[in-house]
Amino acid sequence: MSLLLDVRGLPPCEPFERTLSRLDELAAGDVLEVLIHREPFPLYDLLRERGFTWQVSPETDADGRAYFRIGITQS
Repeated sequence: MSLLLDVRGLPPCEPFERTLSRLDELAAGDVLEVLIHREPFPLYDLLRERGFTWQVSPETDADGRAYFRIGITQS
């Protein structure tokens, strides 16, 4: 199953907290796609500790604004 979470433009801490709460919903093989306006470096250590893998790709929306798409998978 694939879940989409768009946290672009939310104030600090909210993107991190919303991402963490959605991680609890993932089963093995599921993917959480997170759209965020800055790369969340603090999240990566936590993902590693919890056994998740992720892939980051920079993207641009239709208005030319840059953001990151992070695909998180439960190992």
